[in-house]
Amino acid sequence: MIIYQKQFSIKEKRRGFHLITNEVIDAIPQIAEIKTGMLQLFIQHTSASLSINENADPTVRQDFEMFFNKTVKENDTDYKHDYEGSDDMPAHLKASILGSSVLIPITNGRLALGTWQGVYLCEHRNYGGSRNFVVTVWGT
Repeated sequence: MIIYQKQFSIKEKRRGFHLITNEVIDAIPQIAEIKTGMLQLFIQHTSASLSINENADPTVRQDFEMFFNKTVKENDTDYKHDYEGSDDMPAHLKASILGSSVLIPITNGRLALGTWQGVYLCEHRNYGGSRNFVVTVWGT
């Protein structure tokens, strides 16, 4: 059994859904050593999240942003947690809905994503700052 773990950061991105598959692969090149295994990516934040979805058409990411903004509205007077800005509590809710980690199979040294799949950083804050991750890979 081979196990690797690494922490890395991605510079600040604007609010929205961003493909980060290549940044993940670049962060842990040891993936190439694993014939059969798993990669877990975990984001160390409560106002951003991770997802796997369409990697080709950027309008899918735009529609994700539109959907979540319509579904989890800002400036709701019922929110008690509002001292960090009108985008903060909605960002926490969106992050909870989408989740803080993804698990991806590794096959023959490569992520076993589907043809049209990529890893998304879902940035829910207007000014979220750089984002920190822990990536763990294991296998044989």
